[in-house]
Amino acid sequence: MLKHRQVPIRSAEEVAMARHAGGLAAQVLRMIAEHVRPGVTTDELDRLCHDHIVNVLGAIPANIGYHGYEKMICASVNHVVCHGIPSGKRLHQGDIVNIDVALIKDGWFGDCSRMYFAGEPSVLARRLVRTTYEAMCAGIRTVKPGNTLGDVGHAIQTVAHRQGFSVVREYCGHGIGDVYHDEPQVLHYGRPGEGLRLVPGMVFTIEPMINAGKAATSTLPDGWTVVTRDRSLSAQWEHMVAVTETGFEVLTGWPDGYGDYPAIEQAEVLSDA
Repeated sequence: MLKHRQVPIRSAEEVAMARHAGGLAAQVLRMIAEHVRPGVTTDELDRLCHDHIVNVLGAIPANIGYHGYEKMICASVNHVVCHGIPSGKRLHQGDIVNIDVALIKDGWFGDCSRMYFAGEPSVLARRLVRTTYEAMCAGIRTVKPGNTLGDVGHAIQTVAHRQGFSVVREYCGHGIGDVYHDEPQVLHYGRPGEGLRLVPGMVFTIEPMINAGKAATSTLPDGWTVVTRDRSLSAQWEHMVAVTETGFEVLTGWPDGYGDYPAIEQAEVLSDA
């Protein structure tokens, strides 16, 4: 494995390992979709994900014990931006929830997240969730050799700002592979042409957190749960992406699509780039 400015450059074999782990993480998000509904607790969702990862996929939950975290998933509901801790609190009609899954398979990490609706969401909630998805896709479409991470971040923030939403700045995407959180840091805002120049073999996550209100966040006393300071809704989507010779490959494509938010079709996205 070569190094490029301390950012790992993965071989084809290493990308294949990351692809396998990422695909398993995406399977968990597909599995849990039918269980997200009003009345279910996020603890119940956590247990279902844990059992699927361990007993069905034969993988290792990556989050349990990570810096003292005690749960399998992060479940971030409504105004929770990220790192929501599963609990006995039940989902209510109209809630939106992000479920973030990370696992280890054969020493390689898979990490992805997606949004779910518990019943029918508000018009604002649906628009926020859709916009956040489109912002992530815009960032992914920008990934190709010669472009920069500033190009990626600029594409994301442009979509969010066009809808009057704000981009969270304190949290970002990250390199991933045989290390959970690796270089580079992938900001979800930026200026075109600035930042790290992309080369084939880089693998990282793109995971924008976008708020319906202002961008400011606060961390609750539990040390994990991040919320919008103004209590506005927040949404997030996450994919693992590899830089290829001609563009990108999504390593965590959802096998089922998701309602209005289908899995990204590689050829379609590349043709739009």
